[in-house]
Amino acid sequence: MKIILRLALPLLLLSTSAYAIVIRHDQPDARYRISPQTIPSLVDLPDEGHGTLIAPRWVITAAHAVNMMQMMPEEHFVTINGKRRAVSRIIVYPDYPAARDAWQQMFKQIKTTKPDAFMHQYMAAMAAMHDIALLELTEPVTDVAPMPIDRGNAKPGMLSTVYGAGATGTELTGAPDSESHRTQLRRAQNRLTQTDGSWLRYVFDCSTGAPTLSGATAGGDSGGPVTIDVAGRTYLAGVTHGLDGTPSEVERIVRQMQDGSFRMGVCGQRFAAARVSFYAAWIDQTVAGH
Repeated sequence: MKIILRLALPLLLLSTSAYAIVIRHDQPDARYRISPQTIPSLVDLPDEGHGTLIAPRWVITAAHAVNMMQMMPEEHFVTINGKRRAVSRIIVYPDYPAARDAWQQMFKQIKTTKPDAFMHQYMAAMAAMHDIALLELTEPVTDVAPMPIDRGNAKPGMLSTVYGAGATGTELTGAPDSESHRTQLRRAQNRLTQTDGSWLRYVFDCSTGAPTLSGATAGGDSGGPVTIDVAGRTYLAGVTHGLDGTPSEVERIVRQMQDGSFRMGVCGQRFAAARVSFYAAWIDQTVAGH
């Protein structure tokens, strides 16, 4: 049943499958790999995908990453610091279900649509998409300190760190969605390019001026943290969403999907994460009103 449900979901280009870390070929994989104790507030969802503990009883993740959990009550749990924790409620952003349905209908046409027409639909869909969810835990977590959320410090040019334990590859190979979606925990660092509105954005930069450990997301880590450091403290700035693009980039990706040349996780691709500070009021109200 799990396999049938998973295959029924769109698998490419910001679909409802999850994403993880693609590394640079000129850097050893060992430099990207980290111990889970490096970020103890990282949360593993049941099959794939992540979240972040932001309060003793609350985890934040991507709304699309909890679709399977919503459909399967036996998966109402997460793993934090190696321990299984029961989930009592799954709360997606109020307008997300309608946006998800429109998104899935749009992607059903990707193989036959005109790239410019798809691009306009995509830009409108991204503007309407609020890909964020909260998980309420049955019991508070007492052995891990929650990560504080960013409330407006993220700025263009700031170094960010993205974490994931899903599929991997290099910018030369990409990361096929058929690869395992749960592997070793890795992190990559990228300069933020956009920090306003509901999205954080960054580019997988492989130029000489790029961060040494730049990287991208791929299959298996949607909902995971994008962090920034301010005055020696780490804050949760974003929740991993997936591949993104400018209008011309989206048109090019659609053409690549149609001719079979598309690869996920190559230099120059743009990625998006839900900007946590945009949702701070909703998060505060939800946590306070539990």
